[in-house]
Amino acid sequence: MYRILIVEDDLTIAKIIKDTLCKWDFEAEIVSDFRNVVEEVIKFDPHLVLLDVFLPFFNGYHWCGEIRKSSKVPVIFISSAGDGMNIVMAVNMGGDDFIVKPFDLNVLIAKVRALIRRTYAFHEKQNVLEYRGAVLNLNDATLAFDNNRIELTKNEFKILRLLMENIGEVVPRDEIMLTLWESDEFIDDNTLTVNVTRLRKKLAEAGLEDFIVTKKGMGYMVK
Repeated sequence: MYRILIVEDDLTIAKIIKDTLCKWDFEAEIVSDFRNVVEEVIKFDPHLVLLDVFLPFFNGYHWCGEIRKSSKVPVIFISSAGDGMNIVMAVNMGGDDFIVKPFDLNVLIAKVRALIRRTYAFHEKQNVLEYRGAVLNLNDATLAFDNNRIELTKNEFKILRLLMENIGEVVPRDEIMLTLWESDEFIDDNTLTVNVTRLRKKLAEAGLEDFIVTKKGMGYMVK
């Protein structure tokens, strides 16, 4: 499910946008702290940001520039100021599209879907899984993060693939073991623990601290 972050000062408009996105099977959140928009982006890790130009404290152009320092997430500006100068400013600051208020919600959804399709279709064609900037290549069993390339063993790759295919969900230990050995015969539980420990060490060395979370008595998850 694609995640959309809404940075809109008018709460009524923000809620309407969120409800509409949810009806189209997007996961949407509304920014509440306009002093720390970048922190909200990092926390929610959206696939796309809807960003109003006129905001409290700092305008949308400022925040787009700040977001671009650390992220290439697609940004669609939303504003009642739809003159040429504002549209040019939005593009120059790193925006990908511009929607003028008042707007048709169907047009908003169409633009959101089109931009997400253009942005993430390449990854899908390349057969990868991506989360929090980490890209798992399913073709060569490697993980890329922050200009680092991490070589994974066969078991490490299978574990990470299963967890990244179930983002935010706990994957039971038994299910992971079945995936590793593709058998329902008894396997020493300690072997899984050793594999996860080694995988975590590799991730931490590459800068991905706490990428894999343990749910005691249940299993593991990526969140």
